[in-house]
Amino acid sequence: MTSALTPSQYADLAESIAREAADLAARRRAEGVEVADRKSSIADVVTAADREVEALIRARIAEARPDDAFFGEESGTGAGTSGTTWVVDPIDGTVNYLYGSPEYGVSIGVVRGAADPATWEPVAGVVVAPATGVVHRAVTGQGATRDGVTLRVSAPASLAETLVATGFGYTADRRREQVAVLAGLIGEVRDIRRGGAASLDCCAVGAGTVDAYYERGINPWDMAAGSIVAREAGAETRIWDAGGTRSFLFASPAVVDELAALLRRLEGPVLAG
Repeated sequence: MTSALTPSQYADLAESIAREAADLAARRRAEGVEVADRKSSIADVVTAADREVEALIRARIAEARPDDAFFGEESGTGAGTSGTTWVVDPIDGTVNYLYGSPEYGVSIGVVRGAADPATWEPVAGVVVAPATGVVHRAVTGQGATRDGVTLRVSAPASLAETLVATGFGYTADRRREQVAVLAGLIGEVRDIRRGGAASLDCCAVGAGTVDAYYERGINPWDMAAGSIVAREAGAETRIWDAGGTRSFLFASPAVVDELAALLRRLEGPVLAG
């Protein structure tokens, strides 16, 4: 049995692994990237680098924490006995990665309990952006940083002054639903941004470079690490059922409840019909 780690020690380990993984991802991108497989749709791509980077992360975690569970986008689950789970997206923003956009990240979250955002207890999260080298890091109860500088969420004065990040799913039907909701939202907020990497969108909330991030249907690995960064920077989270799929909102406390209520009203008729 491995000895227990403090949240800070988990963050140190996650950061070390994420930095190594980010270096590998960046090297593979420089060598050239091609689609290796597709999942839910033609737009839902996987590269060989996704798999290679996750294999590296999984191996490093297994070496250091063999009793911890693992939940990754590409290789699935690995059981553990410690009650701690590592939730990993090796390359969040694969389409950006494929196209050479810098907006992608290595996301490693550590939680207590199962890989379920509704029930897990956050421990630590690290998101590294390989293209820029920027490191977002958070430890539960100890705050969040970007390259060592403390992060704090924004405080928009009103919903009309709120900048909202969002994303889209991969199936045509899901995208049509999401666009319909956004059509109602765009007239109520300052503007909408679409970066293409949920982990970095969550970190942007924490950094105050957007005021909120909303998306329906993201997976635990998409937001595990980034949500901890956002939370430790002062953001609040709302999760609700939306037509059998969860919607997630990470936002400044100044607007989170008003924005959540608006989004639920907008989703209602779209999902009903």
